[in-house]
Amino acid sequence: MAAVAAARHEPDLLRFVIAGSVDDGKSTLVGRLLHDAGALYEDHVEALAKLAQRSGDGRLDLSLVTDGLKAEREQGVTIDVAYRYFMTARRRFIVIDTPGHEQYTRNMATGASTAGLAILLVDAKLGLLTQTRRHAFICSLLGIPRVVLAINKMDLVGHSQARFDQIRGDFERFAARLAFKSITFIPISALNGDNIVKRGSAMPWYTGQPLLEHLENVYVGGDRNLVDLRFPVQTVIRAAGERWYGGQINSGVMKVGDDVVVLPSHRRSRIRGIALHERRLESAFAPMSVAVALEDDIDVGRGAMLARPRNVPRAVRELEAMLVWMGEQPLRAGAACLLKHGTRWVRASCAEVGYRVDPDTLNRAAGLELGLNDIGRVRFTLFEERFVDAYARNRATGSFIVVDAESNATVGAGMIVEREQDEERLSPAAAKQRIVVPASGKVSAQQRATLLGQRALTIWLTGLSAAGKSTIAAELERRLVEEGRACYRLDGDNIRAGINRDLGFGPDDRRENIRRIAEVARLMNDAGLIAITAFISPYRADRQMARDIIGAERFLEVHVSAPLEACERRDPKGLYRRARSGEIAEFTGVSAPYEPPEQPHVVLPTAEQSVEACVEQLLAAVHEKARLR
Repeated sequence: MAAVAAARHEPDLLRFVIAGSVDDGKSTLVGRLLHDAGALYEDHVEALAKLAQRSGDGRLDLSLVTDGLKAEREQGVTIDVAYRYFMTARRRFIVIDTPGHEQYTRNMATGASTAGLAILLVDAKLGLLTQTRRHAFICSLLGIPRVVLAINKMDLVGHSQARFDQIRGDFERFAARLAFKSITFIPISALNGDNIVKRGSAMPWYTGQPLLEHLENVYVGGDRNLVDLRFPVQTVIRAAGERWYGGQINSGVMKVGDDVVVLPSHRRSRIRGIALHERRLESAFAPMSVAVALEDDIDVGRGAMLARPRNVPRAVRELEAMLVWMGEQPLRAGAACLLKHGTRWVRASCAEVGYRVDPDTLNRAAGLELGLNDIGRVRFTLFEERFVDAYARNRATGSFIVVDAESNATVGAGMIVEREQDEERLSPAAAKQRIVVPASGKVSAQQRATLLGQRALTIWLTGLSAAGKSTIAAELERRLVEEGRACYRLDGDNIRAGINRDLGFGPDDRRENIRRIAEVARLMNDAGLIAITAFISPYRADRQMARDIIGAERFLEVHVSAPLEACERRDPKGLYRRARSGEIAEFTGVSAPYEPPEQPHVVLPTAEQSVEACVEQLLAAVHEKARLR
């Protein structure tokens, strides 16, 4: 997985959207952020200074940094989406300033669709408004994992901590039903610059990071889907008698020599070459735009998709989706339309409007139509087969736009959900409300997992001593907890010190050690937890026993692979040295055998990849197996 490691060393870029209700100060915040971060050109600052002199007060109107349309300047509101690029010493940024007025909700949804973080602005005097809640719900539907609730205009409420805490509590109660991984609360004054780039002295009770510092340090490296290969072909290139297929990798990793399947024909081939401009590559990953050559001469045209033979999107003639409706005319069952999914257009009709979501309460409201700016569950019938993923799994293959067949206007944006899933983007708090256990019934493992909003799984790390199992397990646990997942790590420190302290290191005791660990992991899985184990477990038969106890559907075998000489060089506890001198008998790799897995789910070559790259690769596999995305 050298491509995964390469992805980790790309220049760090964070796209973030600024949303909220009208007049909450979004454009002023963007201007203040750019100005105080030194990201405005001198001539831009001079132009703002001249406008300030004309107005008479001499104060820079920083809202004009992104409000570039004449109508925006005249009305004092943002209408269109504005993009600005800037960078600091730690990170590059693309800031997306979106309109707050309800009339331009469609523009907000468009701008937020590519963001990895959302800043929701709230006026400290007004508190949470309907449009604020609507924007938060849209951000959740769009799969934006991290939110900053920036409570603005704190100077108008006397920099009151009590008011900040009140708004924070209101939003926490509202967002409990949304699927955000993390929510950060920052009190700010965009007008005065408090807690934007520097902390300031007006709110000494706030001890967290200023906004820019948080943006520089928030971790977003795990957001890319590097598991599911999805490569839609956008163009066919003929050069020097060869056919190359150009496009952008939506997700996943591809390497020369990989087997692929071409959809919709289902013809199989192998990747012969990958090119980026004039340069040949051995591998490529999302979101790179590349050209690909196949070994076989098969029919591949614009709109086709390359995927892995055992990991293909679903073939459907019906779509279930959460839809943001942007049309002036309401959407009703029976309406004909065009859907643009990926690079392909398909004719469709609205089969059913299931329900509309009330943005204030997130409750469902029954109805036969969706009006302008409504959000609801809709089912479409397609006139031809399409290959799709759930939006929660893959943004590119899980989204589409709806176009009016007569006017050719874009009237909707859809996020595909799995048919069996009732509310794809709701949190465990919402799932909890749907669990009903009869008085005489038994609580099932599935119900416990649903309570936690995850699928139970045991991640079984095996490998030689000093291969890096415990280090990777600890970092994986940290990352999963950071995502809001309930998990627990089992290793020699907590197992050998307690439940298995009566066991030695001979073959029989090793087998009993593995059996007890597997039984504990199974109980943890029954409780809905993700269990992470880090043990040498040298024998294939013992690992198969563990798989049988835990269940194959819950078992993810991971080979932490490192050559014996590399492990001996590390040897943090001096165990190999003692084994070589005869102090330790039956030591794996020296005086006892190690049987590597024959077909592990994941191989982590720790002598070749950093811990960070290994954890990234493993986390992607966990997301795939446990369907955490």
